[in-house]
Amino acid sequence: MRVVLAEDHFLLRDGLIRLLEAFGHEVVAAVDNGPGLLAALTDHRPGLALVDVRLPPGFADDGLRAALTARQALPGLPVLLLSQYVEPFYARELLADGAGAVGYLLKDRVSNGAEFMATLECVAEGGTVMDPEVVSKLLGSKDRDRGVAALTPREREVLSCLAQGRSNAGIAEALFITEKAVAKHIGNIFTKLDLHACDTDNRRVLAVLAYLER
Repeated sequence: MRVVLAEDHFLLRDGLIRLLEAFGHEVVAAVDNGPGLLAALTDHRPGLALVDVRLPPGFADDGLRAALTARQALPGLPVLLLSQYVEPFYARELLADGAGAVGYLLKDRVSNGAEFMATLECVAEGGTVMDPEVVSKLLGSKDRDRGVAALTPREREVLSCLAQGRSNAGIAEALFITEKAVAKHIGNIFTKLDLHACDTDNRRVLAVLAYLER
């Protein structure tokens, strides 16, 4: 997979390059600022953009803005954000176009190289992966605004797992319940949220998250 990497901390940037290459991926560009990221994405059209949200020159959301601008020119460009902060606004901005192929991970919670690579590949293939803390923040804010509180605690757990990109089998394993029970909870979730079930896991995640964006 061809990757464009944007990270302003040299040691982390260098470490990510080594990790990506160790897993057989090609880093076609590694930049340390927002304008450089936008240029690299439009020039190289990678299979994945791995982006730190806060980049120079503004150190605010320069990385996110550059990635979103690139997705306007390259619809569906896979983007995985890395951040030190739980910021639902970033996730909402990333999800707003409804095209999928997006992810948002917290740097401090990435502790396994193989799992990290699996997340990259999931996003590159069109999936949606959100850190559980980010999902929790999204759901918490929507409880107040859109009545997601109608879901039972178990349904909220299942919804959180869906947003993390888990399959039915993965949800069953994580929550120590059967796949049949997972399917029932998912059916209840879609009914309560007035959503139609989709054929693939990724589309289910997008449907749930799209609802949260309305």
